Amino acid sequence: MESRSPAGRWLTAQGVAREDFNSYGARRGHHEVMVRGTFANLRLKNQMVPGVEGGVTIHQPSGERLSIFEAAERYQRSGTPLLVLAGREYGTGSSRDWAAKGTRLLGVRAVVARSFERIHRANLVGMGVLPLQWPEGVDAGTLRLDGTETFHLPGVEGPLAPRQAVTLRVHRADGGVEEVALTLRLDTPMEVEYLRHGGILPFVLRQLMG
Repeated sequence: MESRSPAGRWLTAQGVAREDFNSYGARRGHHEVMVRGTFANLRLKNQMVPGVEGGVTIHQPSGERLSIFEAAERYQRSGTPLLVLAGREYGTGSSRDWAAKGTRLLGVRAVVARSFERIHRANLVGMGVLPLQWPEGVDAGTLRLDGTETFHLPGVEGPLAPRQAVTLRVHRADGGVEEVALTLRLDTPMEVEYLRHGGILPFVLRQLMG
């Protein structure tokens, strides 16, 4: 991990020397490091920051460029839930538990992708993150989204069914509103139950409590 990354800066603040940082995999049992390492892949391409690779984004509405971790902290302080808009095979190479756990801890409540890597989609459900799929031929690019929009998923607070249609309402900065029909990627009734309880752990605890 880089010394300038959120995880590297945190380790430095704890008195850890650069040569002792090791890898995220080696520190996967450490909450403070791993949550800062979520979305920190040096090859990550965020279309809100064209021409740049790595875990950076643009905070809205300030327009300030920050690490994804720092931006997520700001959004959590303001009570803003987050939505990830993604392409094909979202989660490929990230099937470990922290990929989904870190996503939820950063305040992401839903992911809209063209398709999902199988294990990662299941892990998102297990962490209480809603997986949704774009219709064929539609994504953030075709909709000309630039990151200044806000989004609403009306109806997802109510009863859900496997693979039902879900409406994504896009509110543009100029006041325009557009709706897109998505597919809910809860593929089984049990996954619906996990999501309804906020993930597998809350589901199991409530079952044990009666």
